[in-house]
Amino acid sequence: MNALDPAALRKSRLKLLLVASIFAAPFVLALVLTLSGWQPGAQGNGLPILPQRNFAQEQLPVRLADGKDWAWRDSEPRLTLVALPGPDCAARCYATLTAMAKSRVMLNRNQSRLRLLYVGTPPVDEQHDGMANFWQLGQDVDGKLAQWRPQQPDTVSAVLVESDGTALARYPAGFDPSGLFRDLRKVIK
Repeated sequence: MNALDPAALRKSRLKLLLVASIFAAPFVLALVLTLSGWQPGAQGNGLPILPQRNFAQEQLPVRLADGKDWAWRDSEPRLTLVALPGPDCAARCYATLTAMAKSRVMLNRNQSRLRLLYVGTPPVDEQHDGMANFWQLGQDVDGKLAQWRPQQPDTVSAVLVESDGTALARYPAGFDPSGLFRDLRKVIK
């Protein structure tokens, strides 16, 4: 038999370890990043609702302008964006509501997968007559949505609700409507 050269054996083992480390390096890097808490692109602009709530199971009543109750559990896979105005919803509040409605339109072919629900007294004057064109208007019968309603005048907050009635995220007063749109694009496909 041929005798093995120890130097050649060391050299071939070193090459094997080098090839193995090329494949193992991404896994090690991913493990380090995950353990440090970093997640790529997983951060949304809305704040999570904890503990998680289901408005359909809680039978949270919202009475619509036509006298019917809002159906939290939808027959189709559509999300609901609930707008909750603060006191005296005026120009700033209306501008945010317009940006929210525009986000729905910008979903293009998926805009039918988002329902817009405005809960509260709508701004009323000659400049704000188009609310009913984009929003379903309703009232919080039992005041159960009050915890997410802003207290500052001329502001609006929002809650994003899944088609089964589960509240996913909240957007407090002063939120960035473009951040809301980015979140909507992620969850509505």
